[in-house]
Amino acid sequence: MSEVASAIAYLKSPLAIRARCEQVLEAGLAGRLAHFSIDLAALAGVVDKVIAVMRATYPDLRPPVHGRTNHFRAGGVDRAAAFDAKLAALPPEERTRAWMDLIVVSVLLDAGAGDAWRFHEAETGQTLARSEGLAVASLRAFEAGLFSSDPEQPLRADVAGLRALEPARLAAAFQASADNPLAGVEGRMALVRALGDAVAAAPQLFPRARPGGLGDVLRASGTITAASILSALLDGLGPIWPGRVSLGGVILGDVWRHPAAGGQGPSAGLVPFHKLSQWLAYSLFEPLERTGMTIAQPGALTGLPEYRNGGLLVDLGVLVPKHDRVRGAVHQPGDEVIVEWRALTVALLDRVAEGVQKQLGRPPAELPLACVLEGGTWAAGRAVAAELRPGGGPPIQIHSDGTVF
Repeated sequence: MSEVASAIAYLKSPLAIRARCEQVLEAGLAGRLAHFSIDLAALAGVVDKVIAVMRATYPDLRPPVHGRTNHFRAGGVDRAAAFDAKLAALPPEERTRAWMDLIVVSVLLDAGAGDAWRFHEAETGQTLARSEGLAVASLRAFEAGLFSSDPEQPLRADVAGLRALEPARLAAAFQASADNPLAGVEGRMALVRALGDAVAAAPQLFPRARPGGLGDVLRASGTITAASILSALLDGLGPIWPGRVSLGGVILGDVWRHPAAGGQGPSAGLVPFHKLSQWLAYSLFEPLERTGMTIAQPGALTGLPEYRNGGLLVDLGVLVPKHDRVRGAVHQPGDEVIVEWRALTVALLDRVAEGVQKQLGRPPAELPLACVLEGGTWAAGRAVAAELRPGGGPPIQIHSDGTVF
């Protein structure tokens, strides 16, 4: 394997995500970062807040994995069970494919919606925002056959349906308009179409020309590890991401430059996050486990560097901005301040999870990071944001292109 190929393989691994984020944290603890200082003493308050939110939402202290399916139950309506009922007449393998089709499309459409957007669900009369709104909007679009090329089989996503999707139809399905602006509509549209191309280009990973075909491949592989799910997603979906950093002509996706990243050779200075891909991997745990499979080593994946987790650390004083522009400006995803914020978030989420596990007397095998995220840091980040700011937006503003957050 060439040096560049080795670097690319390394940057796709959860090990690289943790290692490079730890490098940035180490620089922060030494006072060598440009945008944030770190107050580790404030971590205790974060742990307490996470546990309080977890107890309120999950009194048995057994939150589920931080996956997309949870959002389908927003507002106390179990849309996941209703969707399952619609699949009841299908063979088990086809039910799994349908679930995986839905989750892949839904997660890729999940990047931050912005503060103003809302989705009104006709079926329940509920009005939902942010991730829950995006989840329910994508579920209803999926049920309507928006991503299928076969009107007789609406509950699927396939290459032809994804490639043929028109921007106006997607915008209408998400009720996006000038009066109800959805951030990054163009980026979301490009991702969906690119998903169709990627599935078509990798039949070995996506048989049957469907994203859900990946379930067939994973089941046939025997033991499934969390890292192997992520690896398959990064290999299969790599071409869908916009051209940012690349090595040897390979687009790296959610990988960014930071002066404190460390490393040697072609990967030096690069910090991988793979946020959407990791969240997609977490989200696929449930449909795969429904088939009787066990996901090994779930703790190999990392915390997710998005604005709720990162916002919690800023709002509760662990991450302290060093200058006014951190909070005062609107940043691009590749700006150094945002890469720094995200890297520190990943490294510190491991420490928050350890604190939660220790305080509750629950080892990682019983309360893995993926459940602490759901229970959890994500929910606590949202709760604190709602307490501090009208609309519950993040403490740091990012211009979303619909493909990162």
